[in-house]
Amino acid sequence: MKTIIVGGVAGGASAAARLRRLNENDEIIILERGDYISFANCGLPYFIGGEITDKNMLTLQTPESFRKRFNIDVRVKSEAVKISPEANTVTVRNADTGEEYEETFDKLILSPGAEPIRPNIGGIELPHVFTLRNISDTMRIKGFIDGRKPRKAVVVGGGYIGVEMAENLIKADLEVSIVELADHLIAPLDADMAADVHRYIRSKGIKLFLNNGVTEITDKKVILQNGSIEADMVIMSVGVRPETSLAKECGIALNSRGSIIVNSHMETNYPDIYAVGDAVEVKDFVTGSAAFIPLAGPANKQGRIAADNISGIASEYKGTQGSAVLKLFDMTVATTGLNEKRAAAEGIDYDKTYTYSASHASYYPNATNMSVKVLWDKNTKKLIGAQIVGFDGVDKRMDVLATAIRFGAEVTDLKDLELCYAPPFGSAKDPVNMAGFVAENVINGTVRQFFWHDVEKLPRDGSVTLLDVRTKTEIARGMIAGFINIPLDDLRDNLDKLTKDKPVYVHCHSGLRSYIACRILSGNGYECYNLAGGWRMYESVINDRTVQEYICNECR
Repeated sequence: MKTIIVGGVAGGASAAARLRRLNENDEIIILERGDYISFANCGLPYFIGGEITDKNMLTLQTPESFRKRFNIDVRVKSEAVKISPEANTVTVRNADTGEEYEETFDKLILSPGAEPIRPNIGGIELPHVFTLRNISDTMRIKGFIDGRKPRKAVVVGGGYIGVEMAENLIKADLEVSIVELADHLIAPLDADMAADVHRYIRSKGIKLFLNNGVTEITDKKVILQNGSIEADMVIMSVGVRPETSLAKECGIALNSRGSIIVNSHMETNYPDIYAVGDAVEVKDFVTGSAAFIPLAGPANKQGRIAADNISGIASEYKGTQGSAVLKLFDMTVATTGLNEKRAAAEGIDYDKTYTYSASHASYYPNATNMSVKVLWDKNTKKLIGAQIVGFDGVDKRMDVLATAIRFGAEVTDLKDLELCYAPPFGSAKDPVNMAGFVAENVINGTVRQFFWHDVEKLPRDGSVTLLDVRTKTEIARGMIAGFINIPLDDLRDNLDKLTKDKPVYVHCHSGLRSYIACRILSGNGYECYNLAGGWRMYESVINDRTVQEYICNECR
Protein backbone atom coordinates (compact mmCIF):
# COMPACT_ATOMS: atom_id res chain seq x y z
CA MET A 1 0.00 0.00 0.00
CA LYS A 2 1.26 3.44 -0.94
CA THR A 3 -0.29 6.46 0.74
CA ILE A 4 0.49 10.08 -0.11
CA ILE A 5 -0.39 12.79 2.40
CA VAL A 6 -0.66 16.38 1.17
CA GLY A 7 0.12 18.72 4.07
CA GLY A 8 1.61 18.05 7.49
CA VAL A 9 1.07 19.92 10.76
CA ALA A 10 -1.85 18.49 12.82
CA GLY A 11 -3.99 16.29 10.59
CA GLY A 12 -1.42 15.14 8.05
CA ALA A 13 1.36 14.35 10.50
CA SER A 14 -1.04 12.50 12.83
CA ALA A 15 -2.32 10.43 9.91
CA ALA A 16 1.20 9.55 8.82
CA ALA A 17 2.33 8.45 12.27
CA ARG A 18 -0.81 6.36 12.81
CA LEU A 19 -0.44 4.71 9.40
CA ARG A 20 3.09 3.66 10.19
CA ARG A 21 2.14 2.30 13.60
CA LEU A 22 -0.50 0.15 11.92
CA ASN A 23 1.46 -0.79 8.78
CA GLU A 24 5.20 -1.26 9.16
CA ASN A 25 5.83 -2.07 5.49
CA ASP A 26 3.58 0.44 3.70
CA GLU A 27 5.09 3.25 1.63
CA ILE A 28 4.12 6.61 3.11
CA ILE A 29 4.99 9.99 1.57
CA ILE A 30 4.24 13.43 3.05
CA LEU A 31 4.27 16.39 0.67
CA GLU A 32 4.67 19.75 2.40
CA ARG A 33 5.12 22.92 0.37
CA GLY A 34 6.61 24.80 3.32
CA ASP A 35 9.80 24.29 5.27
CA TYR A 36 8.27 22.58 8.30
CA ILE A 37 6.42 19.28 8.46
CA SER A 38 4.97 19.57 11.97
CA PHE A 39 4.95 22.68 14.10
CA ALA A 40 3.00 24.12 17.03
CA ASN A 41 0.94 26.74 15.22
CA CYS A 42 -1.04 27.46 18.39
CA GLY A 43 2.24 28.50 20.03
CA LEU A 44 3.29 31.02 17.39
CA PRO A 45 1.98 34.17 19.16
CA TYR A 46 3.98 33.27 22.27
CA PHE A 47 7.25 33.31 20.36
CA ILE A 48 6.48 36.83 19.17
CA GLY A 49 5.77 37.94 22.75
CA GLY A 50 8.91 36.29 24.12
CA GLU A 51 7.12 33.66 26.22
CA ILE A 52 8.77 31.01 24.02
CA THR A 53 12.36 32.01 23.29
CA ASP A 54 13.69 29.09 21.28
CA LYS A 55 12.30 28.82 17.74
CA ASN A 56 13.19 25.14 17.69
CA MET A 57 10.66 24.50 20.46
CA LEU A 58 7.90 25.28 17.93
CA THR A 59 9.01 22.44 15.68
CA LEU A 60 7.35 19.24 16.87
CA GLN A 61 8.96 17.00 14.25
CA THR A 62 11.59 17.64 11.58
CA PRO A 63 11.74 15.75 8.28
CA GLU A 64 14.79 13.95 9.62
CA SER A 65 13.18 12.93 12.92
CA PHE A 66 10.05 11.77 11.11
CA ARG A 67 12.11 9.65 8.74
CA LYS A 68 14.21 8.18 11.52
CA ARG A 69 11.38 7.30 13.87
CA PHE A 70 8.62 6.40 11.41
CA ASN A 71 10.48 5.58 8.20
CA ILE A 72 8.30 8.06 6.31
CA ASP A 73 9.42 9.85 3.15
CA VAL A 74 8.97 13.51 4.07
CA ARG A 75 9.37 15.99 1.23
CA VAL A 76 9.35 19.63 2.27
CA LYS A 77 9.23 22.44 -0.30
CA SER A 78 7.21 20.01 -2.40
CA GLU A 79 3.84 21.34 -3.50
CA ALA A 80 1.05 19.15 -4.86
CA VAL A 81 -0.22 21.11 -7.86
CA LYS A 82 -2.58 18.61 -9.48
CA ILE A 83 -4.53 15.51 -8.50
CA SER A 84 -5.81 13.01 -11.08
CA PRO A 85 -8.34 10.87 -9.17
CA GLU A 86 -9.02 8.51 -12.07
CA ALA A 87 -5.33 7.79 -12.59
CA ASN A 88 -4.49 7.89 -8.86
CA THR A 89 -1.62 10.33 -9.42
CA VAL A 90 -0.40 13.55 -7.85
CA THR A 91 1.71 16.09 -9.70
CA VAL A 92 4.37 17.58 -7.44
CA ARG A 93 6.39 20.76 -7.92
CA ASN A 94 9.78 21.28 -6.26
CA ALA A 95 9.70 24.79 -4.81
CA ASP A 96 13.44 25.32 -5.22
CA THR A 97 13.88 24.11 -8.81
CA GLY A 98 10.38 24.40 -10.26
CA GLU A 99 10.69 20.83 -11.52
CA GLU A 100 7.44 18.83 -11.67
CA TYR A 101 6.99 15.08 -11.44
CA GLU A 102 4.20 12.57 -10.85
CA GLU A 103 3.65 10.19 -7.96
CA THR A 104 1.13 7.38 -7.99
CA PHE A 105 -0.89 6.47 -4.91
CA ASP A 106 -3.19 3.78 -3.62
CA LYS A 107 -4.65 6.15 -1.03
CA LEU A 108 -4.41 9.92 -0.74
CA ILE A 109 -5.01 12.06 2.35
CA LEU A 110 -5.53 15.80 1.91
CA SER A 111 -4.57 18.00 4.86
CA PRO A 112 -4.10 21.46 3.32
CA GLY A 113 -5.48 23.36 6.32
CA ALA A 114 -7.00 26.83 6.25
CA GLU A 115 -5.51 30.11 5.12
CA PRO A 116 -5.93 33.55 6.72
CA ILE A 117 -8.55 35.75 5.11
CA ARG A 118 -7.10 38.92 3.59
CA PRO A 119 -9.94 41.38 3.00
CA ASN A 120 -10.06 43.37 -0.22
CA ILE A 121 -9.13 46.73 1.28
CA GLY A 122 -6.61 49.36 0.28
CA GLY A 123 -3.15 48.92 1.79
CA ILE A 124 -3.51 45.22 2.58
CA GLU A 125 -0.25 44.50 0.71
CA LEU A 126 1.84 47.10 2.54
CA PRO A 127 5.03 45.67 4.12
CA HIS A 128 3.93 46.42 7.68
CA VAL A 129 0.72 44.35 7.31
CA PHE A 130 0.97 40.71 8.40
CA THR A 131 -1.04 37.53 8.85
CA LEU A 132 -0.01 34.66 11.09
CA ARG A 133 -0.29 31.07 9.90
CA ASN A 134 3.12 29.40 10.06
CA ILE A 135 6.67 29.71 11.35
CA SER A 136 7.74 31.80 8.35
CA ASP A 137 5.01 34.35 9.15
CA THR A 138 6.13 34.31 12.77
CA MET A 139 9.73 35.06 11.88
CA ARG A 140 8.70 37.91 9.58
CA ILE A 141 6.65 39.51 12.35
CA LYS A 142 9.39 38.97 14.93
CA GLY A 143 12.01 40.34 12.54
CA PHE A 144 9.90 43.44 11.84
CA ILE A 145 9.46 44.14 15.56
CA ASP A 146 13.14 43.63 16.34
CA GLY A 147 14.41 45.51 13.29
CA ARG A 148 11.93 48.33 12.73
CA LYS A 149 11.02 48.97 16.39
CA PRO A 150 7.34 49.83 15.76
CA ARG A 151 5.54 51.65 18.57
CA LYS A 152 1.88 51.14 17.76
CA ALA A 153 0.20 47.98 16.50
CA VAL A 154 -3.36 47.34 15.39
CA VAL A 155 -4.82 43.83 15.44
CA VAL A 156 -7.76 43.54 13.06
CA GLY A 157 -10.08 40.83 14.37
CA GLY A 158 -10.89 39.89 17.96
CA GLY A 159 -11.00 36.10 17.78
CA TYR A 160 -8.73 33.73 19.69
CA ILE A 161 -5.63 34.39 17.58
CA GLY A 162 -6.25 38.15 17.45
CA VAL A 163 -6.57 38.41 21.24
CA GLU A 164 -3.52 36.20 21.81
CA MET A 165 -1.54 38.37 19.39
CA ALA A 166 -2.65 41.53 21.20
CA GLU A 167 -1.38 40.16 24.51
CA ASN A 168 1.96 39.17 23.04
CA LEU A 169 2.43 42.48 21.22
CA ILE A 170 1.93 44.21 24.58
CA LYS A 171 4.64 41.94 26.00
CA ALA A 172 6.83 43.01 23.07
CA ASP A 173 6.43 46.61 24.35
CA LEU A 174 4.03 47.91 21.72
CA GLU A 175 0.90 50.00 22.16
CA VAL A 176 -1.94 47.81 20.93
CA SER A 177 -5.46 48.31 19.64
CA ILE A 178 -7.96 45.67 18.53
CA VAL A 179 -10.56 46.41 15.87
CA GLU A 180 -13.55 44.05 15.75
CA LEU A 181 -16.56 44.27 13.44
CA ALA A 182 -18.86 42.53 15.95
CA ASP A 183 -20.01 44.02 19.24
CA HIS A 184 -17.72 41.81 21.32
CA LEU A 185 -14.49 39.84 21.25
CA ILE A 186 -14.24 36.04 20.93
CA ALA A 187 -17.25 34.99 18.88
CA PRO A 188 -18.00 31.73 20.77
CA LEU A 189 -18.73 33.85 23.86
CA ASP A 190 -22.04 35.61 24.27
CA ALA A 191 -21.79 39.38 24.61
CA ASP A 192 -22.69 39.30 28.32
CA MET A 193 -19.81 36.91 29.10
CA ALA A 194 -17.43 38.93 26.93
CA ALA A 195 -18.05 42.08 29.00
CA ASP A 196 -15.67 40.89 31.75
CA VAL A 197 -13.07 40.12 29.09
CA HIS A 198 -13.39 43.64 27.66
CA ARG A 199 -12.94 45.26 31.06
CA TYR A 200 -9.90 43.13 31.83
CA ILE A 201 -8.21 43.59 28.47
CA ARG A 202 -8.68 47.36 28.70
CA SER A 203 -7.07 47.27 32.16
CA LYS A 204 -3.98 45.83 30.45
CA GLY A 205 -3.70 48.88 28.21
CA ILE A 206 -5.25 47.42 25.03
CA LYS A 207 -7.72 49.70 23.27
CA LEU A 208 -10.86 48.14 21.85
CA PHE A 209 -12.73 49.42 18.81
CA LEU A 210 -15.86 47.27 18.61
CA ASN A 211 -18.73 47.48 16.13
CA ASN A 212 -16.17 48.92 13.77
CA GLY A 213 -14.43 47.78 10.61
CA VAL A 214 -11.32 48.64 8.62
CA THR A 215 -11.79 50.40 5.28
CA GLU A 216 -8.17 51.20 4.41
CA ILE A 217 -4.60 50.85 5.68
CA THR A 218 -1.98 53.53 5.07
CA ASP A 219 1.68 53.81 6.01
CA LYS A 220 0.86 55.22 9.43
CA LYS A 221 -2.86 54.73 9.99
CA VAL A 222 -5.69 52.24 9.96
CA ILE A 223 -8.83 53.93 8.64
CA LEU A 224 -12.01 52.66 10.27
CA GLN A 225 -15.68 52.90 9.40
CA ASN A 226 -15.79 55.34 12.30
CA GLY A 227 -12.48 57.13 12.92
CA SER A 228 -8.88 56.06 12.50
CA ILE A 229 -5.96 54.68 14.56
CA GLU A 230 -2.24 55.34 14.28
CA ALA A 231 -0.33 52.17 13.43
CA ASP A 232 3.26 51.23 12.64
CA MET A 233 2.28 47.61 12.09
CA VAL A 234 -0.98 45.73 11.46
CA ILE A 235 -1.88 42.10 12.16
CA MET A 236 -4.81 40.84 10.08
CA SER A 237 -6.71 38.21 12.08
CA VAL A 238 -10.23 38.30 10.66
CA GLY A 239 -10.61 34.56 10.31
CA VAL A 240 -9.59 31.72 8.05
CA ARG A 241 -11.04 29.85 5.10
CA PRO A 242 -10.38 26.31 3.90
CA GLU A 243 -7.50 26.12 1.43
CA THR A 244 -9.12 23.77 -1.07
CA SER A 245 -8.36 25.06 -4.57
CA LEU A 246 -6.41 21.86 -5.36
CA ALA A 247 -9.36 19.72 -4.30
CA LYS A 248 -11.82 21.84 -6.28
CA GLU A 249 -9.78 21.59 -9.50
CA CYS A 250 -9.88 17.78 -9.48
CA GLY A 251 -13.60 17.49 -8.80
CA ILE A 252 -13.61 16.71 -5.09
CA ALA A 253 -17.00 17.79 -3.69
CA LEU A 254 -16.98 21.04 -1.70
CA ASN A 255 -19.72 22.87 0.16
CA SER A 256 -20.71 26.49 -0.47
CA ARG A 257 -18.00 27.73 1.89
CA GLY A 258 -15.31 25.77 0.06
CA SER A 259 -14.84 23.07 2.68
CA ILE A 260 -14.22 19.51 1.51
CA ILE A 261 -17.27 17.32 2.10
CA VAL A 262 -16.35 14.06 3.82
CA ASN A 263 -18.30 11.25 5.45
CA SER A 264 -17.75 10.06 9.02
CA HIS A 265 -14.78 7.95 7.83
CA MET A 266 -13.13 11.12 6.41
CA GLU A 267 -13.65 9.86 2.83
CA THR A 268 -14.33 12.32 0.01
CA ASN A 269 -16.53 11.54 -2.99
CA TYR A 270 -13.54 9.64 -4.46
CA PRO A 271 -13.11 6.28 -2.68
CA ASP A 272 -9.31 6.45 -2.51
CA ILE A 273 -9.09 10.07 -1.35
CA TYR A 274 -9.54 11.21 2.25
CA ALA A 275 -9.43 14.70 3.77
CA VAL A 276 -8.82 15.89 7.33
CA GLY A 277 -8.27 19.03 9.38
CA ASP A 278 -9.28 22.63 8.88
CA ALA A 279 -10.09 22.10 5.20
CA VAL A 280 -13.06 19.79 5.81
CA GLU A 281 -16.70 20.28 6.64
CA VAL A 282 -17.53 18.77 10.02
CA LYS A 283 -20.74 17.86 11.79
CA ASP A 284 -21.58 20.05 14.77
CA PHE A 285 -21.73 17.51 17.58
CA VAL A 286 -24.58 19.28 19.40
CA THR A 287 -26.88 20.12 16.49
CA GLY A 288 -25.83 17.63 13.81
CA SER A 289 -25.60 20.49 11.31
CA ALA A 290 -22.72 20.94 8.88
CA ALA A 291 -20.12 23.33 10.28
CA PHE A 292 -16.67 24.87 9.85
CA ILE A 293 -14.80 24.64 13.16
CA PRO A 294 -11.02 24.79 12.60
CA LEU A 295 -9.31 23.41 15.72
CA ALA A 296 -6.13 21.43 16.29
CA GLY A 297 -7.65 18.72 18.48
CA PRO A 298 -10.28 17.64 15.94
CA ALA A 299 -7.67 17.76 13.14
CA ASN A 300 -5.44 15.32 15.03
CA LYS A 301 -8.36 12.97 15.67
CA GLN A 302 -9.45 13.11 12.03
CA GLY A 303 -5.94 12.21 10.86
CA ARG A 304 -6.00 9.15 13.08
CA ILE A 305 -9.47 8.15 11.85
CA ALA A 306 -8.47 8.43 8.18
CA ALA A 307 -5.42 6.25 8.86
CA ASP A 308 -7.56 3.70 10.69
CA ASN A 309 -9.98 3.36 7.79
CA ILE A 310 -7.19 3.09 5.23
CA SER A 311 -5.78 0.29 7.38
CA GLY A 312 -9.08 -1.59 7.56
CA ILE A 313 -10.10 -0.47 11.05
CA ALA A 314 -13.66 0.87 11.09
CA SER A 315 -13.41 4.29 12.73
CA GLU A 316 -15.78 7.25 12.67
CA TYR A 317 -15.52 10.95 13.44
CA LYS A 318 -18.58 11.86 15.52
CA GLY A 319 -18.49 15.62 15.26
CA THR A 320 -16.89 18.76 16.65
CA GLN A 321 -18.36 20.65 19.59
CA GLY A 322 -15.91 23.56 19.53
CA SER A 323 -14.20 23.18 22.91
CA ALA A 324 -11.55 25.88 23.22
CA VAL A 325 -9.58 27.75 25.85
CA LEU A 326 -7.73 31.06 25.74
CA LYS A 327 -5.03 32.52 27.97
CA LEU A 328 -5.31 36.29 28.21
CA PHE A 329 -2.54 37.56 30.49
CA ASP A 330 -3.71 35.97 33.79
CA MET A 331 -7.31 35.50 32.67
CA THR A 332 -8.67 32.27 31.20
CA VAL A 333 -11.62 32.13 28.79
CA ALA A 334 -13.12 28.78 27.79
CA THR A 335 -16.11 27.65 25.73
CA THR A 336 -17.75 24.48 24.50
CA GLY A 337 -20.88 23.69 22.51
CA LEU A 338 -23.45 26.32 21.56
CA ASN A 339 -23.78 29.92 22.67
CA GLU A 340 -27.12 31.74 22.72
CA LYS A 341 -26.77 33.08 19.18
CA ARG A 342 -26.14 29.62 17.76
CA ALA A 343 -28.88 27.99 19.83
CA ALA A 344 -31.40 30.57 18.67
CA ALA A 345 -30.31 30.19 15.04
CA GLU A 346 -30.85 26.44 15.32
CA GLY A 347 -34.35 26.98 16.68
CA ILE A 348 -33.57 25.34 20.02
CA ASP A 349 -35.88 26.21 22.91
CA TYR A 350 -33.17 26.73 25.51
CA ASP A 351 -32.71 28.10 28.99
CA LYS A 352 -29.63 29.36 30.79
CA THR A 353 -28.11 30.06 34.18
CA TYR A 354 -25.19 32.08 35.48
CA THR A 355 -23.15 31.23 38.55
CA TYR A 356 -20.20 32.97 40.18
CA SER A 357 -18.07 30.50 42.09
CA ALA A 358 -14.63 30.41 43.71
CA SER A 359 -11.86 28.45 42.02
CA HIS A 360 -11.13 26.64 45.28
CA ALA A 361 -12.17 26.83 48.93
CA SER A 362 -12.58 30.51 49.72
CA TYR A 363 -10.73 30.22 53.03
CA TYR A 364 -7.64 28.85 51.29
CA PRO A 365 -5.35 31.67 49.98
CA ASN A 366 -5.69 33.13 46.48
CA ALA A 367 -9.15 31.90 45.56
CA THR A 368 -10.63 33.80 42.62
CA ASN A 369 -14.16 33.72 41.29
CA MET A 370 -15.14 32.45 37.85
CA SER A 371 -18.25 33.39 35.92
CA VAL A 372 -19.98 30.28 34.57
CA LYS A 373 -22.81 30.25 32.02
CA VAL A 374 -24.53 27.04 30.95
CA LEU A 375 -27.25 26.46 28.35
CA TRP A 376 -29.60 23.52 28.06
CA ASP A 377 -32.39 22.33 25.80
CA LYS A 378 -35.68 22.83 27.66
CA ASN A 379 -37.27 19.81 25.99
CA THR A 380 -34.53 17.26 26.64
CA LYS A 381 -32.76 19.03 29.54
CA LYS A 382 -29.50 18.14 27.79
CA LEU A 383 -26.55 20.44 28.35
CA ILE A 384 -25.81 22.12 24.99
CA GLY A 385 -23.20 24.77 25.77
CA ALA A 386 -21.03 26.40 28.41
CA GLN A 387 -18.83 29.46 28.80
CA ILE A 388 -16.46 30.32 31.65
CA VAL A 389 -14.48 33.51 32.26
CA GLY A 390 -12.12 33.65 35.22
CA PHE A 391 -8.60 32.89 36.32
CA ASP A 392 -7.44 29.76 38.15
CA GLY A 393 -9.25 26.48 37.48
CA VAL A 394 -11.32 27.56 34.47
CA ASP A 395 -9.82 25.00 32.10
CA LYS A 396 -10.49 21.95 34.25
CA ARG A 397 -14.13 22.96 34.84
CA MET A 398 -14.66 23.46 31.12
CA ASP A 399 -13.13 20.06 30.42
CA VAL A 400 -15.73 18.52 32.73
CA LEU A 401 -18.56 20.39 31.00
CA ALA A 402 -17.25 19.47 27.54
CA THR A 403 -17.13 15.82 28.58
CA ALA A 404 -20.67 16.02 29.94
CA ILE A 405 -21.90 17.32 26.58
CA ARG A 406 -20.02 14.60 24.71
CA PHE A 407 -21.73 11.90 26.78
CA GLY A 408 -25.19 13.42 26.47
CA ALA A 409 -25.62 14.58 30.07
CA GLU A 410 -28.66 16.49 31.23
CA VAL A 411 -27.77 19.77 32.90
CA THR A 412 -29.12 18.45 36.21
CA ASP A 413 -26.60 15.59 36.04
CA LEU A 414 -23.91 18.16 36.86
CA LYS A 415 -25.05 18.28 40.47
CA ASP A 416 -24.31 14.57 40.86
CA LEU A 417 -20.74 14.59 39.55
CA GLU A 418 -18.22 13.52 42.16
CA LEU A 419 -15.23 15.74 41.45
CA CYS A 420 -11.88 15.92 43.23
CA TYR A 421 -11.86 18.16 46.27
CA ALA A 422 -9.20 19.55 48.55
CA PRO A 423 -9.04 23.20 49.66
CA PRO A 424 -6.15 24.17 47.32
CA PHE A 425 -7.93 22.71 44.28
CA GLY A 426 -11.67 23.12 44.62
CA SER A 427 -14.70 23.26 46.86
CA ALA A 428 -16.91 20.55 48.27
CA LYS A 429 -19.58 22.07 46.03
CA ASP A 430 -17.56 22.49 42.86
CA PRO A 431 -18.46 25.27 40.40
CA VAL A 432 -19.67 22.53 38.04
CA ASN A 433 -21.95 21.15 40.76
CA MET A 434 -23.22 24.66 41.50
CA ALA A 435 -24.25 25.12 37.88
CA GLY A 436 -26.24 21.88 38.17
CA PHE A 437 -27.88 22.93 41.45
CA VAL A 438 -29.03 26.24 40.01
CA ALA A 439 -30.27 24.66 36.78
CA GLU A 440 -32.26 22.09 38.77
CA ASN A 441 -33.89 24.86 40.81
CA VAL A 442 -34.90 26.63 37.60
CA ILE A 443 -36.23 23.48 35.95
CA ASN A 444 -38.31 22.33 38.93
CA GLY A 445 -39.66 25.83 39.63
CA THR A 446 -37.91 26.40 42.94
CA VAL A 447 -36.66 29.70 41.53
CA ARG A 448 -37.89 31.90 38.70
CA GLN A 449 -35.30 33.99 36.90
CA PHE A 450 -35.06 37.28 35.13
CA PHE A 451 -31.98 38.49 33.29
CA TRP A 452 -29.81 41.57 32.89
CA HIS A 453 -31.51 42.36 29.58
CA ASP A 454 -34.93 42.39 31.32
CA VAL A 455 -33.99 44.97 33.96
CA GLU A 456 -34.68 48.15 31.98
CA LYS A 457 -38.08 46.80 30.88
CA LEU A 458 -39.31 46.28 34.44
CA PRO A 459 -42.04 48.80 35.35
CA ARG A 460 -41.14 51.59 37.75
CA ASP A 461 -44.77 52.59 38.31
CA GLY A 462 -45.23 50.74 41.60
CA SER A 463 -46.94 47.72 40.05
CA VAL A 464 -43.99 45.52 41.02
CA THR A 465 -41.48 45.61 43.86
CA LEU A 466 -37.82 45.95 42.88
CA LEU A 467 -35.60 44.76 45.73
CA ASP A 468 -31.84 44.87 46.28
CA VAL A 469 -30.69 42.64 49.16
CA ARG A 470 -27.01 43.62 49.17
CA THR A 471 -25.35 45.26 52.18
CA LYS A 472 -25.17 49.00 52.74
CA THR A 473 -21.48 48.90 51.87
CA GLU A 474 -22.22 47.23 48.55
CA ILE A 475 -24.98 49.61 47.49
CA ALA A 476 -22.69 52.57 48.17
CA ARG A 477 -20.80 51.46 45.06
CA GLY A 478 -23.91 51.70 42.92
CA MET A 479 -27.55 50.66 42.58
CA ILE A 480 -29.96 49.88 39.78
CA ALA A 481 -32.47 52.71 39.39
CA GLY A 482 -35.84 52.00 40.97
CA PHE A 483 -34.69 49.27 43.39
CA ILE A 484 -35.14 49.61 47.15
CA ASN A 485 -32.57 48.17 49.53
CA ILE A 486 -33.28 45.74 52.35
CA PRO A 487 -30.17 43.66 53.21
CA LEU A 488 -30.85 39.93 53.19
CA ASP A 489 -30.19 39.45 56.89
CA ASP A 490 -32.83 42.13 57.67
CA LEU A 491 -35.45 40.84 55.24
CA ARG A 492 -37.60 38.73 57.58
CA ASP A 493 -37.93 41.71 59.95
CA ASN A 494 -39.06 44.01 57.12
CA LEU A 495 -41.59 41.90 55.20
CA ASP A 496 -44.31 44.37 56.19
CA LYS A 497 -42.68 46.89 53.83
CA LEU A 498 -43.42 44.65 50.83
CA THR A 499 -46.91 44.20 49.37
CA LYS A 500 -47.93 40.59 48.74
CA ASP A 501 -50.08 41.37 45.70
CA LYS A 502 -47.07 42.69 43.79
CA PRO A 503 -44.38 40.45 42.22
CA VAL A 504 -40.95 41.01 43.74
CA TYR A 505 -37.88 41.21 41.48
CA VAL A 506 -34.82 40.77 43.65
CA HIS A 507 -31.06 40.88 43.15
CA CYS A 508 -27.82 40.67 45.10
CA HIS A 509 -24.20 40.70 43.92
CA SER A 510 -24.07 37.28 42.24
CA GLY A 511 -27.55 35.74 42.55
CA LEU A 512 -26.96 33.52 45.59
CA ARG A 513 -28.26 35.77 48.38
CA SER A 514 -31.16 36.92 46.21
CA TYR A 515 -32.05 33.25 45.71
CA ILE A 516 -32.19 32.87 49.49
CA ALA A 517 -34.31 36.03 49.62
CA CYS A 518 -36.69 34.52 47.07
CA ARG A 519 -37.05 31.39 49.19
CA ILE A 520 -37.89 33.54 52.21
CA LEU A 521 -40.40 35.57 50.21
CA SER A 522 -41.96 32.53 48.54
CA GLY A 523 -42.33 30.88 51.93
CA ASN A 524 -44.26 33.91 53.08
CA GLY A 525 -46.63 34.01 50.12
CA TYR A 526 -44.83 36.39 47.74
CA GLU A 527 -44.27 35.88 44.00
CA CYS A 528 -40.54 36.30 43.49
CA TYR A 529 -38.06 36.49 40.60
CA ASN A 530 -34.27 36.29 40.97
CA LEU A 531 -31.81 38.26 38.79
CA ALA A 532 -29.58 35.57 37.23
CA GLY A 533 -25.94 36.57 37.56
CA GLY A 534 -26.84 39.38 39.93
CA TRP A 535 -25.57 42.94 40.08
CA ARG A 536 -22.10 41.96 38.91
CA MET A 537 -23.37 40.58 35.58
CA TYR A 538 -25.75 43.51 35.05
CA GLU A 539 -23.13 46.11 35.93
CA SER A 540 -20.45 44.44 33.79
CA VAL A 541 -22.63 44.47 30.68
CA ILE A 542 -24.02 47.98 31.18
CA ASN A 543 -20.58 49.41 31.99
CA ASP A 544 -19.14 47.72 28.89
CA ARG A 545 -21.82 49.19 26.67
CA THR A 546 -21.30 52.64 28.16
CA VAL A 547 -17.54 52.48 27.56
CA GLN A 548 -18.06 51.26 23.98
CA GLU A 549 -20.49 54.11 23.24
CA TYR A 550 -17.99 56.62 24.64
CA ILE A 551 -15.14 55.23 22.52
CA CYS A 552 -17.36 55.17 19.44
CA ASN A 553 -18.32 58.81 19.98
CA GLU A 554 -14.66 59.73 20.49
CA CYS A 555 -13.81 58.00 17.19
CA ARG A 556 -16.21 60.23 15.36
